[in-house]
Amino acid sequence: MRLAVRIALLAGLALLIGLIAHEGGSILTPIMRAGWVLLWLLPLHVVPLVLDSRGWQALLERQVHAARLLWIATVREAVNRLLPVANIGGELAGIRLLAASGTDGIEAAASVTTETLLSLFSQYLFVALGVACLLRVTHTVHSVTDALIGLGASLPVIVLAAVLLRYGSLFERLEKLAVRMLGEETLSFLNGKSASLDAAIRALIAQPARLIETLGWQFAGLLASAIEPWLALRWLGHPVGFGAALALESLAQAARNFIFVVPAGIGVQEATLVGVGALLGINGDLALALSLTKRMREILFGTPALLSWYWMEGRKELQHVRDSSRY
Repeated sequence: MRLAVRIALLAGLALLIGLIAHEGGSILTPIMRAGWVLLWLLPLHVVPLVLDSRGWQALLERQVHAARLLWIATVREAVNRLLPVANIGGELAGIRLLAASGTDGIEAAASVTTETLLSLFSQYLFVALGVACLLRVTHTVHSVTDALIGLGASLPVIVLAAVLLRYGSLFERLEKLAVRMLGEETLSFLNGKSASLDAAIRALIAQPARLIETLGWQFAGLLASAIEPWLALRWLGHPVGFGAALALESLAQAARNFIFVVPAGIGVQEATLVGVGALLGINGDLALALSLTKRMREILFGTPALLSWYWMEGRKELQHVRDSSRY
């Protein structure tokens, strides 16, 4: 997996360099012209995170303080966005932090797994809306054919994942496979917990009201995320309608999530914004400037979250060492 991530990273960097060489003659010009107003994107990003964490809360039996859950959601996003973890490490960090907050470990894992599955559905709806907006703005079916094909091909995969989690005892089967490959002693720490996790996930999926509530909050968060490119392009000197901004954001997110093995979506986000931007009359330089603006926001917003996480983990490790030294 690490080798695949490294290869994907190199490919993404090569793609990014190629795009800059081909399109990016004056990427920094609109950013410098916009100036400090772009920093308003930092507090603005709290809105989709609040909505998303509210949806996560709906899946938890034990109420977690809203500020705590928002911080965990911020760490999850920062890990996936800024670290080479192929969009998986953030979910593992979320489970660990939620369990450390007093939530049962099985419940924490079930909530994150179910929430991740629901995010696939909400992302699908968001992309479908983005394609509809793109079709409305460009007035041509030919320009969105690939996106329509992608939507049609991805839906069965999402449905299959839902069916496996609902009826397939997926994690128990994965544990049995891992035990056969690595040996029971090596994986003794699992201790049959995968069956409990499958049961907890099935219990959540069997509650449609909670699933619909989570899906609604997630979709609201995705809609709010489209405000970022809408305002950013306005400040960069090329205002577009909200429908065009939504198309840009939805398809860029979809590309990053689909090609998740590329760390931070390097090159993937830029290529998508350049390609979709061309359909919307946004030149390559400006599309790359928008991507750079989004990455600057990710770094400035996510780095403090990562540092706070490292600090908390460091304190726990130090406390563990102190406790061990007493005996």
